[in-house]
Amino acid sequence: MTTVEGTPSEAARLRRASPIRQLLTRPEFGSIVGAILIFFVFWALTGFIVGTGFMSWKGFAAYIQVAAQIGILGATVALLMIAGEFDLSIGSMVGCAGLILGLSITQFGLPLWLGLIITFAFALAVGAANGYIVVKTGLPSFIVTLGSLYMLRGAGLAMTRLVSNGQTIVSGVGAAAADDPLSKLFNATLFTIGGADFKVELLWWFAVVAVATWVLLRTRFGNWIFAVGGSKEASRNIGVPVNRVKILLFMATAASAALFACIQVLEVGNADVLRGTGKEFEAIITAVIGGTLLTGGYGSALGSAFGAFILGVTQLGIFFVPGFNSDWYGFVLGALLLVAALVNNWILRRASGARS
Repeated sequence: MTTVEGTPSEAARLRRASPIRQLLTRPEFGSIVGAILIFFVFWALTGFIVGTGFMSWKGFAAYIQVAAQIGILGATVALLMIAGEFDLSIGSMVGCAGLILGLSITQFGLPLWLGLIITFAFALAVGAANGYIVVKTGLPSFIVTLGSLYMLRGAGLAMTRLVSNGQTIVSGVGAAAADDPLSKLFNATLFTIGGADFKVELLWWFAVVAVATWVLLRTRFGNWIFAVGGSKEASRNIGVPVNRVKILLFMATAASAALFACIQVLEVGNADVLRGTGKEFEAIITAVIGGTLLTGGYGSALGSAFGAFILGVTQLGIFFVPGFNSDWYGFVLGALLLVAALVNNWILRRASGARS
C-alpha cells in the first residue's frame, strides 16, 4: 500500500511487520491500554465498590459525557496534527460560536435552523481564513491560530456586552428553542439507566470519530493527510494539493468546535463567551494520548476517542476518590501528556525498527 503514487505511509510500513508487532506499533494501542489502566486505577482508588460513586450509572454517564464532548474536538484536531499543524483557536471558537447561536435566536429572533446555519458558516469561514493565512504566508499555525484565539475571544466578549446590556452570558436560549424539534438533535436524551441520562452527544462523538477514521484510513484524502504531515515539500512535488488539504482540515476543526458549542448551548440553555476556555489544549492532549505525534505524519483519529475517554475518566474520577484534592487535576493531565508523548516516541522507534 502506498500513500500517494509510491510514497509509503507509516501505516503501510507497519503492515509489513508481524501481526503482534503491527498491534504493538498501532498509534491507538497505547491509548487503549491506557484507558483500561486508568479506569481500573480509579476503580481501585474508590474501593472497588460497584453501584455507587465512580462505578454507578450516574458516575459513568458523567465522565462519558465529558469524553464525548472533548472527543468531538479531539478527532478533528488529530487529523490536523497528523498533517503537521495546530489549531489553538478552537477553544475561543466554542465560546464565539455559542454566542452567535444564542444571539441569533434570542436577540434577533431568528429560527433555530437559520441560527445553526449562520453559526456553522461563521466557523467554516474562520477555519478557512486560518488555513489560508498559514499556507499563503508560511507563518506557523501556532502563531496564526493563537492570534485567532484572542481575536475571537475579544470580539465575542465585546459583541455580547454590546447587545446584552453589559452581560457576558446570553440567557433564554433554552426557552427560545424549547419548542423547536431541531434542538433535539443537540440536547436529546438517548436513554436513561439507573437514573442517569445518556445524551445525544454520544452519537455525535461516535459519528465524528467514525467519519474521521474512515477518511484517514480509507480515502485518498487520508493518504494525503499522512503525506503532508510526513513531508510537505515531497508531497507537493508528487502532486498532493497541500494547501487544499490544510485549509479543509482547519475548516474541519472549526466546524467541530461549532458542533461542540451548539450541543453545550442547547443543553445548558445559555451561551457564555468563556465556555470553551482551555478546550484547545484538552483537544491536543486528547490527540497526543491517542497516539498522534506532535511532529505530524503519524497518528489516529480512533486513538483520540480513547484519549478522550482517559481525559473524561481522569477529570471526573478525581472527584470520586475519597480525600483526593481535585486541584491536582492539572498536574495529572500534564503527567498524562508527558507519558503519552514518551510512549508515542517509543512506538515510533519500534516502527522504525520494524522497517530495518
